Amino acid sequence: MTIDGSSSMSRRALLGAFAATAITAAPTFANAAGFLRGGGDIRRIKMYSGRTGERIDMIYWIEGNYVREAVKEINHFMRDWRTDGVKSMDLRTIDIMSAAHNLLDATEPYMLLSGYRSPQTNAMLRSRSRGVAKNSLHMKGQAADLRLSSRSVGQVARAAAACKGGGVGKYSRSNFVHMDCGVVRTWGR
Repeated sequence: MTIDGSSSMSRRALLGAFAATAITAAPTFANAAGFLRGGGDIRRIKMYSGRTGERIDMIYWIEGNYVREAVKEINHFMRDWRTDGVKSMDLRTIDIMSAAHNLLDATEPYMLLSGYRSPQTNAMLRSRSRGVAKNSLHMKGQAADLRLSSRSVGQVARAAAACKGGGVGKYSRSNFVHMDCGVVRTWGR
């Protein structure tokens, strides 16, 4: 590929450059996405947090390789907002989230309700609700609670379950879906 007729850049280098800098604050990312669709196998995650006001729209995997800086940003985004604690999220969970989003053919980002949870946060939530597990996979960075306003809880849960990559919980009354990379199982209504 030739750029400006004077210098050249490989497709992989160009994709890597886009992936390393692709966050929602970058106005050129929306234009780059169309180019990247035909650029090989990529994985992307789009989320926002109602708690922190942050947004992320990140290509985190390109042609068999995780993009280290993108994964680092995802880990920070999915932190425990109550304690500001960051944990490396299990990439299998991120892959399930991304695959389910693709199956839903959704353009809106997930609303992240909970990613990593510190033991303190988990204990506090557990004291308020019977639905919080004592040894929650959230504390291991292996789970996320998500919502899409354009899709029902049932639709999101079916898409996640179709991935057969872990646990999927439907919380219809609270309007969210739990996704994790633990044992394949489903629960909830």
